[in-house]
Amino acid sequence: MPTYPQTTTRLRQLLFTAIWVATVAFCANASQAADVQRLWVYFAANGIHLYEFDLTNGELTPVAENHEAKPSFLSIHPSGQYLYGCGKNLSAFSIDQKSGKLSLINMKPYNKYGLCHLVVDQRGTNVLSAGYGNGTVVVRKIKPDGSLGKETAFVKHEGSSVNESRQKAPHAHSINLDPKNNYAFAADLGIDKILIYRFDASHGTLKPADPPSVSLQPGAGPRHFAFHPNGKFAYVINELDSTMVAFRYDAKTGQLETIDTQTTLPDDFQEKNLTAEVVVHPNGRFVYGSNRGHHSIVVYQVDPETGKLTFVEHTPTGGEWPRNFCVDPTGQFLLAANQKSDNVVVFRIDQKSGKLSTTPHAIAVPNPNCIRFLRPKI
Repeated sequence: MPTYPQTTTRLRQLLFTAIWVATVAFCANASQAADVQRLWVYFAANGIHLYEFDLTNGELTPVAENHEAKPSFLSIHPSGQYLYGCGKNLSAFSIDQKSGKLSLINMKPYNKYGLCHLVVDQRGTNVLSAGYGNGTVVVRKIKPDGSLGKETAFVKHEGSSVNESRQKAPHAHSINLDPKNNYAFAADLGIDKILIYRFDASHGTLKPADPPSVSLQPGAGPRHFAFHPNGKFAYVINELDSTMVAFRYDAKTGQLETIDTQTTLPDDFQEKNLTAEVVVHPNGRFVYGSNRGHHSIVVYQVDPETGKLTFVEHTPTGGEWPRNFCVDPTGQFLLAANQKSDNVVVFRIDQKSGKLSTTPHAIAVPNPNCIRFLRPKI
């Protein structure tokens, strides 16, 4: 009978160990779940302002500010380790993986016109940027340490269009890449075209595609451009005539075929309006655009078969001049940056209709121009 006490002791030890392992696992999972519920969000606003974003309720909590550069537009490296900004200069920052804080790596001057838009390619080896003032697109290499390297491509657009005050010369307003990293698309407000380039990520070069562009209606003024998650459709928002245009996309040739055009404004709105940003919801069911003048976000539903748009609603942005807005990666919230009223307002997105509803959360930031989200690494 002497084995019974030993057996009981052994069972107790095993039971204690099992409970301890389960407790550690539970705490780890709980911590991981907590981390999943927060994002870092960067605002280009007279410097770069970092906030923590709570995905449970949309609350924004300030973390840090960086004033080593004052970019007007931002793009984050696919690795999440670097952030790039453009304005008077092109700037590169490292991102502290624990805190999200930024440190300037290096800066490259451009010219007196500056740059208005940029994107990092999917391989993380190049920064592509657009210059509104002189109608150019530029590619610059990213070094292994995240710093900005040499310029590998420089293309100057040519032409004009019908709006005498805004379209006497080219004005490249944005540059984007297709989901496969093969083609670049530069929306040029000054010539009413989206220029299409074959993009070589290894060498950082741009060559005209065949066909080399798609034309918009005279006076449209294409500004920003976005792909649908399925890679079959794309959308451009036109600044001057307040329209949203849908395209069918051929991934083999880079060709864009116009399939639909919608106004961004109510029929009875007669005041001046300039559109700004276009974003496709991560689920691909909705497209959003911003109106400066009407001070609203227009919401469309996407036909999954054709890519065409159906109007859903207009939502006031809670401020003036929504130059930029962004949908968080989970698709639950939309943040609108109201440039002239110096505030960012948080909206919740209805997952069935795409409609926006106000939340109690908004922050005051000076001259907000761009918003970018990043998931902290767990």
